[in-house]
Amino acid sequence: MEAADDHVLVAPSNFSMVEDGIYRSGFPKPENFGFLSTLNLRSIIYLCPEPYPEENLKFLEANNIKLFQFGIEGKTDPPTPMPKDTVLDALRVLVDVRNHPILIHCKAGKHRTGCLVGCLRKVQSWCLSSVLEEYQKNAGVKWRQRDLNFIEAFDTASLRQCLLSIMYRYHGYGFKRKRLVHGEENVQTPKPQAAKV
Repeated sequence: MEAADDHVLVAPSNFSMVEDGIYRSGFPKPENFGFLSTLNLRSIIYLCPEPYPEENLKFLEANNIKLFQFGIEGKTDPPTPMPKDTVLDALRVLVDVRNHPILIHCKAGKHRTGCLVGCLRKVQSWCLSSVLEEYQKNAGVKWRQRDLNFIEAFDTASLRQCLLSIMYRYHGYGFKRKRLVHGEENVQTPKPQAAKV
């Protein structure tokens, strides 16, 4: 019976798929490494200032996973505001499909991770009520009004301007529907014209 337990895959706390190639969770522990291996991750976005544990770094190295660390404080007393520039930097990594499949995590996978996913949803042109509802659902009873305010006030215009070379646009859902956008695309379908006689 003990041998069978070795093959049980355990997802990190608060794990879920944001969409194809993008996942979110709480901090992965060694017992989650088997599960994470099945995702074929290329990258991890880590949103805490603390150093990444050695055991986790070894797992990343063994699986050729790149770590992007954005040290965002998670203090509640006194409350630490979300740093807009750091969130923008993390979004640049997140929307670059060359980094996918990618996992986003902080400690609990609720607040910092929720803010980043909320900002991604705004880039994807989700309606604000759906963005905020998704944040609250994942944060549970510990949702924070200041996080909702940050997501609501987040301006995607600066991100769109600086990411045109790597940002993907969605044409429906599904992995094959993502594509890289190079420069501003103004693809216009020519209007049919009557032949001149």
